[in-house]
Amino acid sequence: MPQIHSTAILEGDISLAEDVVIGPHCVLKGEITIGAGSTIIGNAYLTGKLVMGERNTVYPFACIGFAAQDVNYPADLFEPGIVIGDGNTFRENATVHRATQDVPTTIGNNNFLMTTSHVGHDCRVGNNVTLVSNSALGGHVHVQDKVIVGGGSAVHQFVTIGKGAMIAAGLITTYDVLPYFLLTGYNIVGSVNLIGMRRGGMDREEITQRKEIFKLLYRSDHSHNKTVEMLTEQNDPIALEYIAAINSSRRGIVPCANATRNARRGTSVETRA
Repeated sequence: MPQIHSTAILEGDISLAEDVVIGPHCVLKGEITIGAGSTIIGNAYLTGKLVMGERNTVYPFACIGFAAQDVNYPADLFEPGIVIGDGNTFRENATVHRATQDVPTTIGNNNFLMTTSHVGHDCRVGNNVTLVSNSALGGHVHVQDKVIVGGGSAVHQFVTIGKGAMIAAGLITTYDVLPYFLLTGYNIVGSVNLIGMRRGGMDREEITQRKEIFKLLYRSDHSHNKTVEMLTEQNDPIALEYIAAINSSRRGIVPCANATRNARRGTSVETRA
């Protein structure tokens, strides 16, 4: 039987695996399912509709499942809710808000949400993602696998952070960050995530290729259209990965420094070949 502390409050259609632990002063309300090996340590508030997989740990004062911070969204609308995978850790005061559209707010497997980190409504977070303390994902943000969002950083609504990318501490991005690239300033991609690629076991040839793609995108004077054309001509799976990310972007990718400088000067690198 689940181990439920006498001070915990459980109300609604709640399904707990046999070895789930619900600690003191926790509140679970609504339609909630929690899988095997999960522990809600204490003083946490979970509300449904919420499906949580196995081996998840929720620390005190985390809040999971509340309504979107959207003045146009009814606070008493609980569908489609949140779906969380396995092996995730939600540290103190982490918050995750339920979806407003047809697909639940989704968090995959083995993610680490540090203290006071925030996942907004309709976000989709992949696997092995780390949100460092005080970081925040706006609504509808997509975060792919193995991403690190540094402490105090924020990701604008509808932005996509590509696989293996990293956002340094204290920054903001209002554009997409492509896979394995590193955000080093406000809307500035300054490098590749070399350490992340090495730690992930990526071979030297692939690392070199991703470096070259970074240089083409952010260290050349080619226009955006010319860069896409050059990557397409490579007809290589890694180059095509970047093409797909660029073409599917909802807000556009972080612009190169040359584009930013020319925009300030009233010219455009789009006219260059």
